[in-house]
Amino acid sequence: MPNRPDGLIRAFGMSGIQISAGLSRVEKSFGILLGHDASVQAGRKIADYDQFEATLRDEAARMSEIYEVFYCLENSIRKLVEDILIEAEGADWWNSKRVDEERIRKVAASRHRKEVDSGITPRSDNLLFYTTFGELSQIITDNWDLFETVFRSKTAVSNVSNQLNLLRGPIAHCTPTDNLEQERLNLAVKTWFKIMS
Repeated sequence: MPNRPDGLIRAFGMSGIQISAGLSRVEKSFGILLGHDASVQAGRKIADYDQFEATLRDEAARMSEIYEVFYCLENSIRKLVEDILIEAEGADWWNSKRVDEERIRKVAASRHRKEVDSGITPRSDNLLFYTTFGELSQIITDNWDLFETVFRSKTAVSNVSNQLNLLRGPIAHCTPTDNLEQERLNLAVKTWFKIMS
């Protein structure tokens, strides 16, 4: 009995899927992009700059995962701080005695003003988004009476946030970190969540 056309089409399709899966395994094994999957690069601006060396692109892709972790961590801490202080002080918590005026509020307002004056779109109208990781930690420890039910130890919050702040430097300043520093970052992030009650 001769092969039916729909069977040949199905076999052709399955061969394509197997080839694509094989290319994906090769890419993963050797840390290269063969370009067989257009969706991987679709929408990525780096694809518009083929002047950058492949090794630099690979390093950037590796560092982007680390940035993602820190982005999520820092913004989840901002949300935690805001939620707890709104509950304690109301919507105008930022202007309360809970946030040090000299060390945090004025500094954040200055960063906001600098963005406005430069003509770029300000990142937010919420001045909490102009605080650094260290300043967020300071808000937590300054208001320990509100956060002691969230974290197990004030000293642990200070220690872990200091370590995270040090590890943040290379990420924020676009310099590569080695595998050991990546492991330290992952461990510090896990420790951060572990010190939460």
